Amino acid sequence: MTTAAIIVAAGRGTRAGGELPKQWRDVSGKPVARWTLEAFAHLPRIVMVIHPDDRARAEALCGALPVTLVEGATDRAGSVRAGLAALADVPPERVLIHDVARPCVSRGVIDAVEAALATLPGAAPALAVTDALWTGAEDRVTGTRDRGGLYRAQTPQGFRYAEIAAAHAAHPGGAADDVEVARAAGLDVAIVPGEERNLKITAPDDFDRAAALLTEGRMDIRLGNGYDVHRFGEGDHVVLCGIKVPHGRGLQGHSDADVGMHAVTDALYGAMAEGDIGRHFPPSDPQWKGAASEIFLRHAVELARSKGFTISNIDLTLVCERPKIGPHAAVMTAEMSRIMGMDAERVSIKATTSERLGFTGREEGIAAIATATLVKP
Repeated sequence: MTTAAIIVAAGRGTRAGGELPKQWRDVSGKPVARWTLEAFAHLPRIVMVIHPDDRARAEALCGALPVTLVEGATDRAGSVRAGLAALADVPPERVLIHDVARPCVSRGVIDAVEAALATLPGAAPALAVTDALWTGAEDRVTGTRDRGGLYRAQTPQGFRYAEIAAAHAAHPGGAADDVEVARAAGLDVAIVPGEERNLKITAPDDFDRAAALLTEGRMDIRLGNGYDVHRFGEGDHVVLCGIKVPHGRGLQGHSDADVGMHAVTDALYGAMAEGDIGRHFPPSDPQWKGAASEIFLRHAVELARSKGFTISNIDLTLVCERPKIGPHAAVMTAEMSRIMGMDAERVSIKATTSERLGFTGREEGIAAIATATLVKP
């Protein structure tokens, strides 16, 4: 059986505050509407009902998702009718009608609603009311109500398409939701278990609650790579990973030419999409001439931590024929660990040759390749 979704997104959502309607505001890096559309992306057809003023924003947001945009009405029932009409050319057998402001809906709830339509013409998720219920006036309790048999309604509310389309066509005026329209037409509606996480963004604080739910159990893992080269010139040592290594020639560069530290620094910047050393410390600026590369590395480390990242590990390979790196690798590791505030077991420094090939094989310089892993809960 074919199933389509209608996402109702034509409202203005003024109670949520902000300059934009709530469906276009960002939550954890994506607009609310994008999260909601992705929850239904497994379905072959999605109709999103929008306000006429929002078309350009909606088109940009939908991207490659199979979404048809239609303009809504001044009330929810009218917007749902517009969505149903958009499906009428090739009517699906079932339709799931969902509020755009419920971006945390799970696949389990969606599937449960869809499955219930095998036996009844309608189904919707809900949670039983467990709190005491009062009536009130002028900030005073005026009475209590029995909570038995009461439920908090959620969406998606699912129906057999032909029956809900006929129910909406016959319904006089507005309705709280589509279940009200269905019941007015005499349709039975099954209650399937809802979820507390399937909240509806209504007030300003709900954005933070939704963000926590949408990122629950997820980690932001970033990988960056860095590559650097410095040529040999006059000198009696090279600086590698903060350590002076005796050698018949030195490395040439605007700073201290620490090719290993530069590669690691660029790997960290790359993982954060922050460019490279040159963006943060331009070689055209004379203050960085001869500067210790520790300055650059510390900046990258501090920037990562300011963004909430932990540096999980660093892997650095130095490519040269000489000097030999092995005898100095342990002290290099200790120094890099100290600068970055990391356990030495998370910092790998190793070397290889290029089998006498290329500029490193001709001992014209040293190359370095680094990988950095950043993790944020």
